[in-house]
Parts: sequence; C-alpha cells; structure tokens
Amino acid sequence: MIDRDLIDPIEARLGQLWRRARIDLPLLFALLLVCGVGLMTLYSASAESPRQVLNQAIRMGLGFSVMLVFSRIPPMWFRTLTPWFFFGTLILLVLVLVLGEGRGANRWLDLRVLRFQPSELAKLALPMMVAWYLHTRALPPRWRDLFASAVLIAVPAALIAKQPDLGTAVLVAASGAFVIFLAGLGWRRILLLVTAAAAAVPLLWHYMHEYQRNRVRMLIDPESDPLGLGWNIIQSKIAVGSGGLFGKGWMGSTQARLDFLPEHTTDFIFAVYSEEFGLVGVILLMLVYLFIIGRGLWIAAHARDTWSRLIAGSISMTFFVYVMVNGGMIAGLFPVVGVPMPLVSYGGTSAVSLLAGFGVLMSIHSHRRSA
Repeated sequence: MIDRDLIDPIEARLGQLWRRARIDLPLLFALLLVCGVGLMTLYSASAESPRQVLNQAIRMGLGFSVMLVFSRIPPMWFRTLTPWFFFGTLILLVLVLVLGEGRGANRWLDLRVLRFQPSELAKLALPMMVAWYLHTRALPPRWRDLFASAVLIAVPAALIAKQPDLGTAVLVAASGAFVIFLAGLGWRRILLLVTAAAAAVPLLWHYMHEYQRNRVRMLIDPESDPLGLGWNIIQSKIAVGSGGLFGKGWMGSTQARLDFLPEHTTDFIFAVYSEEFGLVGVILLMLVYLFIIGRGLWIAAHARDTWSRLIAGSISMTFFVYVMVNGGMIAGLFPVVGVPMPLVSYGGTSAVSLLAGFGVLMSIHSHRRSA
C-alpha cells in the first residue's frame, strides 16, 4: 500500500518545480507529441536515415531550449526589445538579397558558424512589431494607424518576395494582418480592405514569376502536364488517397520510397504521413494541432495587456494558417508553395522559430497575473 505521507511532498515539490519553470504543461505535451510524430515520419520519409533524424532532433532540442528560456522572460522585456528585433531582421533580409544562397532562390544566409533563413525570424518579428506599434494607440485602429501598420507589414513581405519566396511573404504578411484583425478592426473596414486586396490580384499576377503563375495554373488543371508541372500535385494526391482509412503502416509509403513524391522530407512530408497512417492518423494529428491553436487563443484571451493579447493571438492564428496551407497543398486544394508542415517537416530554422514563438506564449501565460 502506497504511503500518501511520502507521496504528497514529492508531488508538491514537482508542482513547485513546474511553476518555477513557468511551463504550460498542456501546451508543452502537445508540442512534444507533434515533434515525436515529425521525427517518426521523417525516419520513414528519409529512407531510414539516422543522420537526418538526429539533425532534426538536435534542432528541435535547441528550439525547446529557446522556448524554456523565453518562457521565463517577462513579456515586458519582449515588448521593449521588439523594435531592435524587427529592424535587425530587416537587415538580415537585406543581406539575403546580397549574400544569400539556396536552390533556385536566395533564402539562406550562411554565417559560417550558422546557416539559417531570416524569413523564419520575420514570422515572429513582424507581428511583434505591429503589436508593439498598436498597443499604446486607441483601438480599434484608425486609418492613420492602419496605414503605418501596412507599411510595417509591406517592407519585410516585399524583401521576402524578392528572394523570391512569395508563399512565405504572404504568410508573413498574414501574421501582421492577424494582429490588426485582433486589434478590433470593424467588419466594414475589413470588407473594404479585402475588396482592395482582391482588386490588387491582377497587379500581383503581373509581377509574379512565370514558375509562380504555373503553380496556380497547375492547381486548376494538373492533368494538363502530368509528367511536368503537374507532377508534384498529382503524386501528392496519389499518396494521400492511397492511404485509405487506416494507412499502409509506418515506413509503408511507396510514393516516397520509390521516389515518386517530391520533397518528401520537407514540403510534402505530410503526404507521406497521410499514406502511412491514413485518414484516422490525419484526424488525430489535426486534433493535436487544433488543441495547440486553441490553447494559444485561450492564452491570448487571458493576457493581461494589449501587446500580449495581440501577439499571442497572432502566433496562434498564424500557426493555424501554416497547417491549413500545407495540408491544402498536399491535397491539391492550394498551389504548391514552400510552406512546411509545422514541427513535422524537416527544417531547423522553422522548428526553432516556431518553438521560440511558443516560448513567448508561455511567457505571456505564466506572467498573466504579474503586476
């Protein structure tokens, strides 16, 4: 029989340690679960490559370390340092245009000791900056503040689009737009801005690269060039459909192992997961994602100041968009863009930046009752 007099002090001590660590346990466990699924799927997608899985595990470990450190920093410090973070990110984005490298696009910056994508930093720096600008102003924002926020959004988005990386540029811009929406923007102004954005689509089409236009064309009719431009979408849809209800089992993806599926460790890794674990596995993973998003929005709703509420809501909604866009892409509902499945696709900068953002969320949650 267990002696409660012995167990109770241990439980109390453990609870005290977790409170000191300022960790949101439900959110932490959900993130660990998604990362575990990501590493397991990566092992299969990479043809059982221990080195690739180890590299990703190390990056995730770094990301969780950053998250734990950030969770202990008061939100006021993040807010104070936001302008420096934002303008430092802009400098890195400019350097990418001059010194960047990559396959088909200059997206990476090699500092010898570190190689990373500054556009991933912009996913956090931009919404933090827009929230920093709006938090001392009257809400809902006036037209003058909307214009200033639009400039803050347009500059990094334009620099990223110049790399060229239109998909990431749109998502970075969306992260800033979520801040404006959460600031209490009226529906009339939202409708007006959406109408203006829709009217600008022909202008955007004019400035798009031909390969970007082809991606949109292939979304409409991939069978028009099944062995060329439509190959990626067609093979991804085959992988998703062949998974059926329960999937082919772990390491059973024929589309990845026979090399039919392109970029099967990065952009299309969710297609590998869908083929191996089927509809049931996809639903279960989506439920974990929805829990993470819901937990983030709950933290935003209970934040103690405007900046914390805006940035927590933006991080949560942007995470939702990443999941939706990648999931829609592999199902043939959205054009093929370079947007990874969060914490599942192979990629170090993406994982670290996402977990750093959740560290900010945990900081907001743990300091919500602070003076």
